[in-house]
Amino acid sequence: MVSSKFARAIARTAMAGACASLLSACGGGTSLSGMFGGSSSPPPPDTPAVAELPASIRADEIVGRWGLAAYHKPEDRARTEAAARNQCRQPYVINAGAGGGVIMHLADEAQPQELRLKGGPAGKNYIGPPGPGGGEKDREIVSFDGRVMQTRFLDPDASNRYGTMVYVRCAPRA
Repeated sequence: MVSSKFARAIARTAMAGACASLLSACGGGTSLSGMFGGSSSPPPPDTPAVAELPASIRADEIVGRWGLAAYHKPEDRARTEAAARNQCRQPYVINAGAGGGVIMHLADEAQPQELRLKGGPAGKNYIGPPGPGGGEKDREIVSFDGRVMQTRFLDPDASNRYGTMVYVRCAPRA
């Protein structure tokens, strides 16, 4: 006769096997063959990296000396452009990077680094680290006419703190 302890152990093993079979049939969990060294289905392939779109603004177009100021309210734009123009005594300098980008600061970073000009959906332009345009560390170029450039950070926290940044190109040194 079979002891009750042995019968309970067999019942538990059968229940565990039934549960594992049900889970593997639903696509969740691990199949018993995978648990005991058998073959299992391969992991899903990695999603392909999204390629950067080219920007319609070239890096060499924004290299130079700029007066810089920022505003939070659209009605302050004209006053802010004048304030940025006055900052040319202490300009923000955008240099060309060795890899074809520009040397600028990311939000809250003390050291400038090489950033890329990238395109995005609907013809938008961005400045940021490598990767598709529109990433959280990017700033969108809101407008650019060669003399005045407006940008805003895409990260909501940085955007709230820095506002819309206005760069006014400084006249060449005499």
